[in-house]
Order: sequence, then C-alpha cells, then structure tokens
Amino acid sequence: MVASQLSAAGYNLLAQLSSAEGLLFQVERHRPDIVLIDIESPDRDILESLSVINQHNPTPVAMFSARGGAEFITSAVEAGVSAYMAEGLSAERVAPAIEIAMAQFRSYQELRKSLERTQKQLDERKIIERAKGLLMARKNISEQSAHQTLRTLAMNSNSTMQAVAEQIVAHLQSRV
Repeated sequence: MVASQLSAAGYNLLAQLSSAEGLLFQVERHRPDIVLIDIESPDRDILESLSVINQHNPTPVAMFSARGGAEFITSAVEAGVSAYMAEGLSAERVAPAIEIAMAQFRSYQELRKSLERTQKQLDERKIIERAKGLLMARKNISEQSAHQTLRTLAMNSNSTMQAVAEQIVAHLQSRV
C-alpha cells in the first residue's frame, strides 16, 4: 500500500527491507533522498544502523512505529531520525512525513555547519591569542605589537595568521 502511494506521488522506491539487516549497505549503495522506516517495534539494531548512517552518510529519516515512548523517541532522534510518527504508517501520512523529515534534516545540517564554522573560528582565535601571548611574554611587547607581528609575518610568508600562529606556538613551546 505505502509503496504504491509513494510511486503515485512521484517517489522512487529504491529498496524495501524487512529488517535492519542490510540497511547500511542499501543506504551506501543507493544514496537515497530519504529513508522511511515502518517497523512495529524498533530495536537497538535499527538505531545503531541509523546512528552509523547519520555519522558517515547523513540522510533524512522518517520513522513510523507503534512504539512511542519519550525515551525511545529521544534515542531515535539522537540516532538521526528527522521525523518520528507514532501509531504506524498510513498512506495519507507519508508525504507530510517526508516533507517534515527533509525540512528538519536540512535545518539540522545548516545548524551543524554553522556550529562547525564557529568552532573553527574559535580554534583559530585561540591559537592566535596563544601566539600573541607567547610573543608578548618573550619579546616584552604589547598585544597590539604582537598582533602586528603576526600579521606582518603572515603577509610576508603569504600565509594565514592561524598558520603563522601555529608555527610560533610550536617553535616557542619547543624551546621551553
């Protein structure tokens, strides 16, 4: 029933599995736009498979299940489920669930990318501050002079301030 509804709605069903066995292989093989899971009582195996997929090949997942406890739903979301529908799968719920799962997935991926960029900037800033601190202590100069020294070295070596800072930190810490 669901497969025919999906086809009628313009979706291509790439694989249909009766258990979590083979899920990782099928996702890797087909690279689907979304994974739909309709399972009466999902177990740890399915959540572990989804967790691996989420780590290595992030894909939106919509799960339909009769099991709807808060603890299990939390575990499912942590494993990478984008939309969870308790009470099982029905033809009229498929398209909205797909849209919800894909929208949630896109939102989460943007948030994750933003967090990664922010973490990278923070790491960059930390190493630059560390290098400035070492320069200030070793050369007895002001923060502004240390910053200018880093900038000049970066420009002269056609490198980034982060790369120069990493070299300074490595060099000055190795002399200690």
